[in-house]
Amino acid sequence: MQDPMLTIKSPGRINLIGEHIDYNGGEVMPAAIDLGILLKLNVNDSNTCNIHSVDYEDTFSIDLEEVVPSEIEWHNYFLGVIYFIQQKLPGSIKGFDCTIESNLPIGSGMSSSAALECGIAKGLDGLFDLGLTNLDIITIARDAEHHFVGTKCGIMDQFAVVNGKKGHFMKLNCQTLEVEYVKADLDPYELLLLNTNVEHSLATSEYNKRRSECEQGLHLINAQGYDFKDVAHIPHSIIDENKHRLPVKTFNRMKFVLEENQRTAMANNALLNNDLQALGWCIYGSHEGLKNLYEVSCEELDFLVDFTRVDDTVLGARMMGGGFGGCTLNIIRKNKKDDFIDQISKAYFKKFKTDLTAYTVKIGDGVRNLK
Repeated sequence: MQDPMLTIKSPGRINLIGEHIDYNGGEVMPAAIDLGILLKLNVNDSNTCNIHSVDYEDTFSIDLEEVVPSEIEWHNYFLGVIYFIQQKLPGSIKGFDCTIESNLPIGSGMSSSAALECGIAKGLDGLFDLGLTNLDIITIARDAEHHFVGTKCGIMDQFAVVNGKKGHFMKLNCQTLEVEYVKADLDPYELLLLNTNVEHSLATSEYNKRRSECEQGLHLINAQGYDFKDVAHIPHSIIDENKHRLPVKTFNRMKFVLEENQRTAMANNALLNNDLQALGWCIYGSHEGLKNLYEVSCEELDFLVDFTRVDDTVLGARMMGGGFGGCTLNIIRKNKKDDFIDQISKAYFKKFKTDLTAYTVKIGDGVRNLK
């Protein structure tokens, strides 16, 4: 490929707390990170888009006259973004070449999909001077995820990838999209991600099922004469009063949402007050809710979280992302990190015969044009 006209760096994201809350209209605390995807783009004199993945060692082409979903999942990130840009701005995209490479592990819960979708949209915006706003990029990427990839995600991942700010978490209201930036001062601790290197086949189907269960619960509550827009803003008392009308699992899902939404507010206050101990309790509480009420954890994730409870090396740990694999997020004491990684890696391999991968992540900026 010739020297690129544009180089886009699109980050992954973590979520400190507020899991599965974005599509329920509550508050979350994500941040962009220093791992991500690099996209290099050039226009070409054709009606064809040629995409090469360095990591997959795969190349495919898109005819702009026929943009339809593919049976190959990673192709759909490009296809979906192009399709929804074409819907918004017909005829605006011409042929282009794009090379992508990544240091963001797939299936880890760091939102490699949102990083790719937002990076594509940002790149095409710059390449063809489309005039897309940040919100346009966010919604185009989300629509691609919904309709081409098939995951009915909320808006948190895309919002964090686009609007990340170095050294800050975002306290994002997913109903109003109001955001406050909260300084990520964790010293003498830092963020450590432990990748299980497993992704169970339930991940996508169960994610969509959890969303459906919450929507069912909202419908059943509103059938009693209410008009709530989302689960996160239903008072506890109303859900408790209607417990007999709700399937047991639906009641548990809704209970988790309300408790997790409260934990997000508590975690935000803990950060503002530099009460890292309280922040750790919130994070452990989040994992217990995800495990027991929302039921999206797995044996590998639970093992890693339980391992951290033996001393004060880790203040808090929980599964992060959709569930059924991926990473745990850990707030770990810096000077004990290396010994901890060595111990937990050996224990994990002994238990599961699978290698653990550790990532120390820094909080960085959102998607941006490097050239």
